[in-house]
Amino acid sequence: MKSYALRVEGTQAVLQPVDAPVPEPGPGQVLLKMHAAGLNRGEFIPGGLIKGNASKPAGIEGAGEIVKLGSDVTGLQIGTRVMGRCPGAFSEYAVMDVREVMPVPAGLSMVEAAAVPLSFLVVHDMLVQQGRLKAGEWLLVTGVSSGAGVAALLAAKALGAKVIGTSGSPEKLDKLKALGLDVALHTRAPDFATQVMEATGGRGADLVVNTVGGSVFAECIRCMAFEGRMAIVGYVDRQLNAEIDLQALHVKRLTLFGVSNKQRNAEQRAAGVPAFVEQMLPAFAYGRIRPLVDRVFPFDELPAAQAYMEANLHLGKIVLQIAA
Repeated sequence: MKSYALRVEGTQAVLQPVDAPVPEPGPGQVLLKMHAAGLNRGEFIPGGLIKGNASKPAGIEGAGEIVKLGSDVTGLQIGTRVMGRCPGAFSEYAVMDVREVMPVPAGLSMVEAAAVPLSFLVVHDMLVQQGRLKAGEWLLVTGVSSGAGVAALLAAKALGAKVIGTSGSPEKLDKLKALGLDVALHTRAPDFATQVMEATGGRGADLVVNTVGGSVFAECIRCMAFEGRMAIVGYVDRQLNAEIDLQALHVKRLTLFGVSNKQRNAEQRAAGVPAFVEQMLPAFAYGRIRPLVDRVFPFDELPAAQAYMEANLHLGKIVLQIAA
């Protein structure tokens, strides 16, 4: 079968087309004929989701149809459209852990479904499970035009929250206003606290999603409401250290938490899937959330899709079309 492998060369993640055998599903797995797979920036950053120089199957999320069941798998049927996180998703066939399997809602295409698993499972973790975001509350997203930022915006609006977003691109902010962004702040600098406080009537943000990193961390603290929460979900600025106002943390009873699966085992990662299916998947089924797909690339053009992502030209998800 046609597939792609990924290896690190110096500071670059390099994709290589390979001819690989069709994998066999083991216990607790299903074999999928892949229709589409989502691209994720972290997979192409050495030291991020990939480590070392060894070649490994590329792709970590996608959508397809079940074509074979592992020996002990029950409750699933061949031919069912499913989506989820899976290693080797940039392939004609891939195996998926049954604990990661989610049904594709009838209203979603396979391309749209491929844009859901990684981003929206993370968003569910930081907005619902840890962030406890409620209808009517204010959410601040730094770097709102990022993949995680756009997903956070879409999910928050479905939850009934109000959203403030920062971005260095006024064009992207204009597009996000049409998707429900309440307050658009054109900036990449740590200079937005005054505007956030004004927009919220002096209250501040109930939940902050920091996709940028240490360069805006102190400014995010200044934006937080009493009993506010902040999720650290990325550091594209590569700044891993930041000053922290301990008095603000203490007096305002703030909560800071990380959103990462890097040190979780497979069971821990899969533990959040049932809650996501119950609490958020209906929003996709009934059209309250529709993934924003920026561009679809043919299977043979994955390197071009990687280059497009690294040029930071996209808004929302980039998807690889594997099968019609």
